[in-house]
Amino acid sequence: MSETGGKGWTAAIVGGAIGAVIGSAVTLALAPKLLGERMVREALVAHPDILVQSNDALRDQQYAPMLAASRAQFETPFHSSWKGAAKPDVVLTYFYDYACGYCRKSNPDLERLVAEDKGLRIVYRELPILGPDSIAASRVALAASKAGKFAAFHDALYEAGRPTPQTIAQAAAAAGVAATPTDAPDQEAELKANFATASQLGATGTPLFIVGDRVMNSAVGYDALKEAIAVARKTRS
Repeated sequence: MSETGGKGWTAAIVGGAIGAVIGSAVTLALAPKLLGERMVREALVAHPDILVQSNDALRDQQYAPMLAASRAQFETPFHSSWKGAAKPDVVLTYFYDYACGYCRKSNPDLERLVAEDKGLRIVYRELPILGPDSIAASRVALAASKAGKFAAFHDALYEAGRPTPQTIAQAAAAAGVAATPTDAPDQEAELKANFATASQLGATGTPLFIVGDRVMNSAVGYDALKEAIAVARKTRS
């Protein structure tokens, strides 16, 4: 895998980030005419979360058709790249980079959720955007996944630290897989599909979470993820 290919994937996810913000701005622009400027201003000062909630709702509505059309694809794991329920009632799809600090911050939240919720499956999708070591780690992870050893490699690499040739080799040895990245066609197809999905969702980086019709492109934390899972479960029931 060349570094040039990695840069091409990185460029592919930049587009589409401001659509939901524009929609939110239009909605808020109409509010003063309906409610009065002073009332709107005071409400926003007292409850700034209104902006976030409005933007989130518009974003979810914007992406709902794409999610419905592609759900089977992104909720179906690459070989063993998943944790949790074998027959889930809710799937959380997680796009991540092993070199991403925010992904590292999110990892304990995901482990807690999958341990607590016996109906949850987390599907892990590689999105290596932070350089050659990210790409190398993702390719060894995909090889481990194909060998049925994704979780062993994944956990060992997080235990070893930020991806480097040394930590990747250490994690690979712990999982019992080869430490040398390969350019296998199925890996290439998986990575291209992951970048395409992230681009369609306007992703600006990692982590990126999809659960139900909710798209979250930041380290939102345990509570927000748990709430999104509950909403998705209620919607599907």
